[in-house]
Amino acid sequence: MTAAAMDGEPPAGTAADLAKPPVNEPREAEQFLMQTPQGNPLLLSHTLQELLSKDSVQVELIPEKKGLFLKHVEYEVSSKRFKCSVYRRYNDFVVFHEMLLQKFPYRMVPALPPKRMLGADREFIESRRRALKRFINLVARHPPFSEDVLLKLFLSFSGSDVQNKLRELVQGVGDEFVTCRLATQAKDFLPADIQAQFAASRELIRNIYNSFYKLRDRAERIASRAIDNASDLLIFGKELSALGSDTTPLPAWAALNNNTWGTLKQALKGLSVEFALLADKAVQQGKQEENDVVEKLNLFLDLLQSYKDLCERHEKGVLHKHQRALHKYSMMKKQMMSATVQNKEPESVEQLESRIVEQENAIMTMELRNYFSLYCLHQETQLIHIYLPLTSHILGAFVNSQIQGHKEMSKVWNELKPKLSCLFVGSSSMPTPPLSPPEGNFFSN
Repeated sequence: MTAAAMDGEPPAGTAADLAKPPVNEPREAEQFLMQTPQGNPLLLSHTLQELLSKDSVQVELIPEKKGLFLKHVEYEVSSKRFKCSVYRRYNDFVVFHEMLLQKFPYRMVPALPPKRMLGADREFIESRRRALKRFINLVARHPPFSEDVLLKLFLSFSGSDVQNKLRELVQGVGDEFVTCRLATQAKDFLPADIQAQFAASRELIRNIYNSFYKLRDRAERIASRAIDNASDLLIFGKELSALGSDTTPLPAWAALNNNTWGTLKQALKGLSVEFALLADKAVQQGKQEENDVVEKLNLFLDLLQSYKDLCERHEKGVLHKHQRALHKYSMMKKQMMSATVQNKEPESVEQLESRIVEQENAIMTMELRNYFSLYCLHQETQLIHIYLPLTSHILGAFVNSQIQGHKEMSKVWNELKPKLSCLFVGSSSMPTPPLSPPEGNFFSN
């Protein structure tokens, strides 16, 4: 993947506004041009580990601040790569997202979570925080984005007007087609069957997305069941404790000359502690599955969705405009032929010829943009396939969470089992009942 060189002079502002390392603006448009690697620039040489190690960005909620009319949520965004933390609001992410799309219309720009003006509960805010974290990490690990001045500024500029600074960086610069040296040569690097490859890749990734969407839903249900199980275990233990703490007097005729009920109550009292421990282990397993399995699946789904969005932009954007321009050009040529046949005024014919030349130039530019869009799509498809081994990370996290969770739960259950023996202590003439009745005898007459 080509990488943008973005060194130059820092944006205007005080020295205190910039956290280390400083964000640099390019001195001239030449520095925006994508560097050409050795060999075929269409091919990517990155590995998944290289992408993941580009940066790790944390997004944490900070205490709510009250505005003049509404409360707003702020996030502390901490980049491991830039070794700094900045404060960002949701609208800062929105502007950053808009500038990325404006500068890189032919790349996978992940979608932002929706904005919710009123009634945002804790669950929604936490869900949005997780989504923003996934967004910024996918951007920070995307080869062209990771070296772009927009990302550097977003992750390190500590001034209050970050939105204006982001807009200033893009204003008058042009998109990647304008700044990339290879834009006009993109067709030369594309395979002859690029359209067929594009259609096949799109279908494959659509199928992968649908399967991972279902996997994510199942993983969410598994994690949710672990947390529900914790709640049930806790209530189960509390009910046993409540039973053991019952103070209702025992009638003399019910005692049957032994203190079985008193002994049972004494044993039941202490069991709530073990069940509370079991509940805690179940909660830990559920949260681990949410963080290590569900979130990884969501990250991959966000990436796949951004590819689907890119394919749609290609078809509805540059490709559609190109087709419309060709249709317009065809109509103008027909007008020209008609004007020639009808021997119209030379001046009107010259104007029509001038418009046809302009349209031909526009079509040529659109053709170049169309090929560059396909060039970028080819690279983004490779990027998706570089991310595919993330599947093994997800499955590994899922298996490990199950092993660890069941192992810890089993340990607590095994420690609890001997404590149940006291529930069956009776008189010396009465045998201790087995913990599990023989099959088929429990309900026998």
